[in-house]
Amino acid sequence: MNKKIQFQLSLMMFLEFFIWGGWFVTLGRFLPVNLNASDYEIANVFSTQSWGAIIAPFIIGMIADRFFNAERILGVLHLVGAVLMYLMYQATDIAAFFPYVLAYMILFMPTLALVNSVSFRQLTNPEKQFSNIRIWGTIGWIIAGLCISYLFYWDSDQGIANGLLKNTFLMSAIASLILGLFSFTLPKTPPVKVNSSEKPSLSSIIGLDAIKLLNNKNFLVFFISSILICIPLAFYYQNANNFLGEIGMEGVTGKMAIGQASEALCLLLLPVFFSRFGFKNTIVVGMLAWAIRYALFAYGDAGAATYMLLIGIALHGICYDFFFVSGQIYTDSKAGTKYKSAAQGLITLATYGLGQLIGFWVAGYIGTVYAGMKSESIAAFWQHVWLVPAGIAVVVTLLFLAFFKNEKIAFKES
Repeated sequence: MNKKIQFQLSLMMFLEFFIWGGWFVTLGRFLPVNLNASDYEIANVFSTQSWGAIIAPFIIGMIADRFFNAERILGVLHLVGAVLMYLMYQATDIAAFFPYVLAYMILFMPTLALVNSVSFRQLTNPEKQFSNIRIWGTIGWIIAGLCISYLFYWDSDQGIANGLLKNTFLMSAIASLILGLFSFTLPKTPPVKVNSSEKPSLSSIIGLDAIKLLNNKNFLVFFISSILICIPLAFYYQNANNFLGEIGMEGVTGKMAIGQASEALCLLLLPVFFSRFGFKNTIVVGMLAWAIRYALFAYGDAGAATYMLLIGIALHGICYDFFFVSGQIYTDSKAGTKYKSAAQGLITLATYGLGQLIGFWVAGYIGTVYAGMKSESIAAFWQHVWLVPAGIAVVVTLLFLAFFKNEKIAFKES
């Protein structure tokens, strides 16, 4: 792989995740403050990510994989996305905002697969080269958070009071416009040629061919656990930024970037942990990390116990990598050659789709249950909210320990 292509792919990844991190992290704070959204309305907005994940396989399978170059579709989706993001920037109430964010997420979620597709088609040794490309996505997410907190101060008390959080959408719209135009300069990634006499079934297009893997008891347990553990995950995405801001932490978005730095570090540690302790123990550690994180959030504060909040943020690497990345490895090992992509699609559908969709609704419901406490004590309100996903994570861990039988999984070290 020559340096030019490496630079192009790295910049593509940087912009892709700069865009996502540039508005999604602060969304939980923006909605109640700027748009006066209720807990249910907030849940509905966050659930657009799940609807995007559910619809994404149709766009990729029926369009990108069969008719048009991936880089061109990526460009078109981001150009349209830039317009929708600008409309979100201009929205003054939740009724006007929701249709734009729904349309945007339906278009954005497929781009996560498209940037991977463009990358893998250009790499000569993906096992060794992809991590060096993908790390720029994590850097992009981190830089977006640092800009919001420490360059523009949009999430400062004064910035929030002046309604400046809406500028995150303008920043992401500009980045989306840049990536949209830049995508047309990326290396050509044409559709994979298929036998014209073979008409693909709907199940093969959307990745449901791999559903037969559920006949394996261990995989079924893992599949159900993946859905359930995404319920507490949704609490983090939906509530964390608003929670940290409401209890008085400064530079919230920048500090939350610690989670992405941790993710990059844990990605390097994962092969060692995985090979030494095995798949089941790695998954269990990932699940327990969610419970510990939420317990730290429940009992931490922005004063003497700030360290508890920072540790909770830093646990993101273990929470995400030890469960999701390990799960992708496990899924790859269980799927035959024909169903590798379909199997990954099935897990993505279960986690980002079904699991988080349920989780966002549950988080919204829990917020309304304890809403009356907010007028008396913000700290008590959030403590009750965070103990719910902590409890769910503990239950899911115990169920996984009880029903998943240990088995050796080969790990391909790059």
